[in-house]
Amino acid sequence: MKKYKPRIADEILKKRLLGKGAVLIEGPKWCGKTTTAEQVAGSILYMADPEKEQQNLAMAEINPKRLLNGETPRLIDEWQIAPKLWDAVRFEVDHREELGQFILTGSAVPASYAHIHHTGTGRFSWLLMRPMSLYESLDSSGEVSLKELFEEPEMIDGENTLDLERLAFLVCRGGWPRATDLEGEIALEQAFDYYDAVVRSDISRADGVVRNPERVKRLMRSYARHQGSQAANTVICSDIAANESEDFDADTVYSYITALKKIFVIEEMEAWNPNLRSKAAIRTSNTRYFVDPSIAAAALGLGPQDLIADLNTFGFLFETMCIRDLRVFADALNGNVYHFRDKTELECDAVVHLRNGSYGLIEVKLGGDRLIEEGAENLKKLRDKIDTTKMKAPSFLMVLIGVGDYAYRRPDGIYVVPIGCLKD
Repeated sequence: MKKYKPRIADEILKKRLLGKGAVLIEGPKWCGKTTTAEQVAGSILYMADPEKEQQNLAMAEINPKRLLNGETPRLIDEWQIAPKLWDAVRFEVDHREELGQFILTGSAVPASYAHIHHTGTGRFSWLLMRPMSLYESLDSSGEVSLKELFEEPEMIDGENTLDLERLAFLVCRGGWPRATDLEGEIALEQAFDYYDAVVRSDISRADGVVRNPERVKRLMRSYARHQGSQAANTVICSDIAANESEDFDADTVYSYITALKKIFVIEEMEAWNPNLRSKAAIRTSNTRYFVDPSIAAAALGLGPQDLIADLNTFGFLFETMCIRDLRVFADALNGNVYHFRDKTELECDAVVHLRNGSYGLIEVKLGGDRLIEEGAENLKKLRDKIDTTKMKAPSFLMVLIGVGDYAYRRPDGIYVVPIGCLKD
């Protein structure tokens, strides 16, 4: 039996169970939701167990309360295939009047809400899990803490062991727990298997609409080409028309992207809206990201050597990996990750904004002195635009890099941190 690799979500889950009657863990298939929940579950109901699925579904219709019996917290895995369980759990939480009673896991939102009559507000806590960060998969040393950067340390220290080839491998492998125990081609196959499952069946299960796998592939390839951009649906339509044999209209693109969001394949990033000294209009479009960079690599049919041969594409997919890790770390800090862009085209790849109003500005660069300097100058321009009479000054400025030997603090106060040294 493989040893469980601790997840940042472990402690978040424990805290949520102390404050609510039920916790819903959502996220993409294979990201480790069930395994994480199993670590604290008192009893488990696997709704999709092939030997018992029909029996479970029948019981969920006739007497859902019966399925909720068991030691607490009771784990109900893939609850969404029997949506009536939602209201049954909510009712049971109300009447037991005890905390930490249930954990529900799901790799998709329900295809229909017809049998759900209550939002769960006050009874449920929501926890979104993603594929593993490099720190969780043991590919980052964790010598630099994102939490500690908010305390503005005078010095940071860390040594990066990831070279360009290893970094390319990690982008293509992704953070799928099963893949992190493997190496070489076998590890890389996990992402292609995930991509195939999405294309062949999972996207159609999201909302009950049967979709042609070839059309799904075309859409995902185009979406992959626009990682890290604010491309509109019409732009994706044009890209498909230019690169594929079949056109899509904007409504079709929207429906496909919505379905991919429902199964947590896509997690777009909202725009940050700070108080600025200037009157520059802030762009509010979401930035396009898959939940893991390996999905984009699989959609484009790329391997590590392909990325090394095309550093431009490598840079975009590396950014997707950094955003994944920052989101995982921000969850542990009660924070969110945003992007910034104004009408002058001044951009910031990531803004980690905490609940208490503190925030850090981050530029992502693959590496190299010129790109680090470029990122640092960009951060300083944005910092100087922020009206600190109306909001806090940034707690830190950081250039997050892929290739570089060390983590350090520059004389101007900007932190340069390899992703192979970062943790929450």
